[in-house]
Amino acid sequence: MPHPDPKSDPTALKAFVALAGGVVWRKRLADLGARVQPGSLSGRAMQQRHALELILARLSKPELLAKAGRAERRVLAFAREAAELAKSLPEGPRARLRALVGEGLTGHATLVPLFHLVRTAALLRARGFEVRFDGLLHGTAHDLLITRDGAVAEVVCETVSAEEGRPLHKGDWAQLVDRVNPELQTWLAAHPGRYILKMTLPEGVTDQTQLSELHSRITTMLAAEKRQDSSADAVLKLDPLILAGAQAASDPNRALPARLREVFGVEAHLAVTADPSSGSVLVMAARAGRENEISLAVKRRVAGATARFSGTRPGIVAVFLDDLEAAEWHALRDTLELEGVIRRFLTEPEAKLVVAVTCTTRQEFFALGDCAPEGELRFRNPGHPAAKNAGLGPAISSN
Repeated sequence: MPHPDPKSDPTALKAFVALAGGVVWRKRLADLGARVQPGSLSGRAMQQRHALELILARLSKPELLAKAGRAERRVLAFAREAAELAKSLPEGPRARLRALVGEGLTGHATLVPLFHLVRTAALLRARGFEVRFDGLLHGTAHDLLITRDGAVAEVVCETVSAEEGRPLHKGDWAQLVDRVNPELQTWLAAHPGRYILKMTLPEGVTDQTQLSELHSRITTMLAAEKRQDSSADAVLKLDPLILAGAQAASDPNRALPARLREVFGVEAHLAVTADPSSGSVLVMAARAGRENEISLAVKRRVAGATARFSGTRPGIVAVFLDDLEAAEWHALRDTLELEGVIRRFLTEPEAKLVVAVTCTTRQEFFALGDCAPEGELRFRNPGHPAAKNAGLGPAISSN
């Protein structure tokens, strides 16, 4: 895979912007600037989701480009890969690549699918494979054709949002917190202390109407100074906030958000509202009535991706699991939940064309913390005739 140069090259960014189109690029940055509201939870979520575009925008400033960190240089390196790929393609395939870039700069979409494609190709080249961009070159349903030591396989790149497996989306939670936060601050000023508002949402939140109703119930409950409000679709309970050691002077490095995460687990939605003048705090903690099904969301997308294989060669589904917190990713790996779901899928008839499934996240993309070894998880299908093919080994062997 590409290794960013110690000194970032400004021409790489210019080449990528030229590929996107200057007008399209400037319009996108203006749109993101208007949508990323400083100080809001929704704004922070937007910054995280569109990190690739925002990093490239920052690197357009020479003084920041010179100080680019490792993660930023990785983004720039993949942008350079995309631009160099465009130069190597004939006009028709180059137009397909431009369209892919344009899709990533539209609406709620991101550049992740494009960079996932480029990164997957780079990983495979680094493992000794010859890589051909069949999807761009010939309009095939599969994205890449790889060969090594006489072995050939098709690769399909899929980007899956973890939101597809959450009964309560993080985006909806951020909207709710932003709506209610000003009222919580007013309430805290009049009610000094430390509180926690626990919310159990049996079926999660599925639309804006439910979100508005929940907002109304929270504000009504606090205004009436009630401690509990229950119905079939939501149970709200306000209690004093008591976390052992959370305020201990001997434990200054364990911040409140970290302690809350320890108590409520990786699936809980958390937000902290504080009144600096009084030191008062109100924590909101929400959980759906059923567990997240992120692994099943990945499985559904992998199953759908099998239709993109020609059926004449072994198939690899390369998944980028996006919109996922590091703690959630570690939990999926440590509990073997994702592995179990994918390995069960590989025993099913619809997986007969799949020789392996790989999975990566932003942890691996940016090489952050405890990321998966070799930049991805790989799950080989032992029932596929090509499962023991030595030529395909570096792309499909389990790690």
